[in-house]
Amino acid sequence: MKLNEIQDLIKFVAKSGVSEVELETKDVKIVIKTPAGKSKEQVFVQTSAPVAQPAMQAAPVQTQAPVTETKTPEAKASAAADDAKYVTIKSPMIGTFYRSSSPDKPPFVNVGDEIAAGKPVCIIEAMKLFNEIESDIKGKIVKVLVNDATPVEYDQPLFLVDPS
Repeated sequence: MKLNEIQDLIKFVAKSGVSEVELETKDVKIVIKTPAGKSKEQVFVQTSAPVAQPAMQAAPVQTQAPVTETKTPEAKASAAADDAKYVTIKSPMIGTFYRSSSPDKPPFVNVGDEIAAGKPVCIIEAMKLFNEIESDIKGKIVKVLVNDATPVEYDQPLFLVDPS
């Protein structure tokens, strides 16, 4: 079961008012318990695969699992060295990240695009206000680090930019 499916299940349980849901497949067992009168759910995930995931507690709206990489130490060191030469554009606020101004419009920037200081690179929605995030530097977009329409935290990296 994928992370976004688990998140959707948590949201569904929170909206439905059910106090407990248990789902079991051949690889995963999920138990979601909602205490009466409280807004947070307890989510327990068990896998029978070789990689065990710890139990996680999550709020129904802002659920985000950590990304784990299975790279060798040498690969991690070379990836960190490669990323060190790039400048990171970070989120100035908490909200929802959008790559374009509306679903039918193209993204503000794509990988490989040249950007200038002051050019909008994305929008972050916070409390029904859509805030255009502008670049502080001139360069070329190397990597988009966040998926469209996902929650972001303050100071979370959004883009990698090659300033050369």
